[in-house]
Formats: sequence, structure tokens, C-alpha cells
Amino acid sequence: MVKRGTLGVPVIGVAKAGWNLDQLKARAKDSLEQHGGLDAAAWEKLSSLLWVMLMGDYADPATFVGVRQALGSAQRPAHYLAIPPSMFETVVEQLVQSGCSKSARMIVEEAVRS
Repeated sequence: MVKRGTLGVPVIGVAKAGWNLDQLKARAKDSLEQHGGLDAAAWEKLSSLLWVMLMGDYADPATFVGVRQALGSAQRPAHYLAIPPSMFETVVEQLVQSGCSKSARMIVEEAVRS
């Protein structure tokens, strides 16, 4: 999306525990290198958009209060759910209850297992 010029907004990461922003960036960079090639200019732009890393439990409403705060005045957020399928319902419910789902899109990453 960065290469096509369609991503120009901040990206907020949420993890259960033990991650920081540097680890999120390292994971994103590694994923790009492993699955499609790393465009240096696009990576610099994407890296600059990764700016908040929140810790929390997906079942804890406080996690989504943090997401709501991090969103600030953002409108029409896109929530990319790279989570276990068993958590989809819980996370979507928490996004709705916290006010994070207004005019939002939910994007579900489908994990393919062999």
C-alpha cells in the first residue's frame, strides 16, 4: 500500500505482551524481506508510520480504551486482525464497545496452515 501511495496514516500495533515498537518494526521488515522483497524507500515510509505499540490482552476492555486513545481524532480506521480465529469475535466486540469501530473497516488475515 505504501508503494502504491494508498497508505499514509499512522499504524498502531497491539500485542499481548513482550513486544515494543522496535520489535514490531523488525517483524514487519523481516516479513517484507521473506514475502515479497523489500523496497528501501517504501520501507522507510512504512517504518515512519509504525508509531505506537500497545500491550494488552484482547479480552480486556482496557486494551481497547488504549486503542481508542491512540486513534485520537482518526476517522475511518482500518483494523487489521492478524490474530487467531478464536479471537475474532472477542476483538470485534471489544472494538465496538470501545468506540473504535465507528466507520471502520475490519480486515481479517487468513492464516493458511499446511
